[in-house]
Amino acid sequence: MTRNVVVTGGGTGIGLEVARRFADAGERVVIVGRRRAVLERAAKELGGNVTPLVCDLADPDAVEAALAELPATVDVLVNNAGSRETVIGAGPHAVLARWRGDFERNVLTVVLLTESIRERLTPGSGRVVTVSSIAALRGAGSYGAAKASLHAWNNFLAAQLGPSGITANIVAPGTVSGTEFFGPRLDEAEVSRRASRTLVGRIGQPGEVAAAVYFLASAEAGFITGEILHCNGGELLGR
Repeated sequence: MTRNVVVTGGGTGIGLEVARRFADAGERVVIVGRRRAVLERAAKELGGNVTPLVCDLADPDAVEAALAELPATVDVLVNNAGSRETVIGAGPHAVLARWRGDFERNVLTVVLLTESIRERLTPGSGRVVTVSSIAALRGAGSYGAAKASLHAWNNFLAAQLGPSGITANIVAPGTVSGTEFFGPRLDEAEVSRRASRTLVGRIGQPGEVAAAVYFLASAEAGFITGEILHCNGGELLGR
């Protein structure tokens, strides 16, 4: 049976590869993000039943307006949208902007949409997969704190959805190439440095994270919930 899949941040990087996995499997996919041109380009590239939906997921009014364009029944929700706040500087105003920005970009973008469509998740087989980060476990200031809060929230969500047969899990990637997250910082020297911290001697690829997401969204993963699947090449062992 063809499933309805919603992938946030589906226009680039990990989200694009997640959307590709589902589209290649013949699923109906809605990719959500803020940039229309990026989403439309991704939808054209992926082909099939892929629909772009422009929405600022940190804005409750925008989320509410987008509900009419989302599927009435959602089989899989992949919360991938998120980014690092770029505000720098000292003093309480800069600190507030940085912490508030990371919370809005990485927590509210997940929670607002999930809570808004949770009644649409398919009983008995629905899947929620949220993309976190290794930063949530090894620490990274406001960004790591924001991602870590998703872990606590996911435990709560899994307990709430479990009686309906719906699972909620986290995928926590390490360093992954081919995304917009690092920008020019991920040069050859930085790649080598980060690769040396893993057990496999390399950094990850977006498709490898997408494979982990796809597994947790599968029927075979129906007895896994409230878990964190580490996808970091052994850079940080699971705990």
